[in-house]
Amino acid sequence: MYYRAVVHPAALLEGPSRPRRVPVAVSAVALLVVAALAVVGVRWATAEPAVAATALDLSGDLHTHDPALVVGDPGQPWYVFSTGDVHVGFGAPQVRRSTDGGRTWENLGTVWDAKTRPTWVYDEVKGVQNFWAPDVVQHDGTWYLYYAASTFGSNTSAIGLMTNTTLDPDDPAYHWVDRGEVIRSTPGEDDFNAIDPGVIIDRDGTPWMAFGSFWGGVQLVELAWPDGKPAHPDAEPVTVARRTGPPDAIEAPYLVAHGGWYYLFVSRDLCCRGTDSTYNIAVGRSRSIAGPYLDDQGRDLARDGGRVVLMSQGDMVGPGGQSYSNGYLAFHYYDATRGGAFRLAVRRLAWTEDGWPVAWTAEELSARTG
Repeated sequence: MYYRAVVHPAALLEGPSRPRRVPVAVSAVALLVVAALAVVGVRWATAEPAVAATALDLSGDLHTHDPALVVGDPGQPWYVFSTGDVHVGFGAPQVRRSTDGGRTWENLGTVWDAKTRPTWVYDEVKGVQNFWAPDVVQHDGTWYLYYAASTFGSNTSAIGLMTNTTLDPDDPAYHWVDRGEVIRSTPGEDDFNAIDPGVIIDRDGTPWMAFGSFWGGVQLVELAWPDGKPAHPDAEPVTVARRTGPPDAIEAPYLVAHGGWYYLFVSRDLCCRGTDSTYNIAVGRSRSIAGPYLDDQGRDLARDGGRVVLMSQGDMVGPGGQSYSNGYLAFHYYDATRGGAFRLAVRRLAWTEDGWPVAWTAEELSARTG
């Protein structure tokens, strides 16, 4: 911060023990100096505090990849839905809950089991073992859970949908209903990959879904209520972000509305390699939901632009797979202190005066600037 020099003029005219006479010219100069200091301020050893995010101190079950965060109202639980484990619940998206404002997390199991799993997926995506990168959004009393079905290195993929009237598994009404396919991609036919859904409701109440990974980059399609599926099924998705060279390493899009802008967060480079991961989070913004999304240098995300929001720092390696809810950014990273195991992180975003999100903490910013 800036501290103004508050110095009474008499203090400049006095010695340590008693007043003494000072020539008029000197006195006038001293007064001018004091006036100047009062106007411009003086920077002392304490620097102006940087705009910085606040990291929540997390505990409990944090073994979470591609977290979809749902921040509850005051006094209500928070939830995180995440990529499934092939060894648990037939690879269904996992569910965790916090009852203390997002700090302590418990594992609630999976969205479906052997009896309730969406069997159609296994016919459409041969070899699928677990389900990736879910997103959860509420509309008119219904929760819509989007998830991805694919296999590594392929764009034979599909995004599916389930709905529920509550997220509380203790509620008797808790029951996920399979709503089938939202969109799919087929090798040789589609230059996109139907994974990593991220859904936003625009200022007019229209839902949109960003999705995509590698093949063709990040796409955008308009959805429609109440079914939550494409409003124009025959329309081609619009590319809103991609890299300019192979392997087009960009994915995990998430759209956020803030201050009259739409922000598109993406994860870039390579995940899923433990401490060798190079994942990082970048962002661009647009006044229109359809883009173009530009970074702070005016570079288009569809042409390899992007303002870096977060990247490897210290023991936090490869942050990415992000989501946003009510001011908080959730993501996973690979923990160097635990042999590269992935874990959940949640931070309250800060915003610069000119409207850019900040996910670095004050300590990280200090370490980066030396």
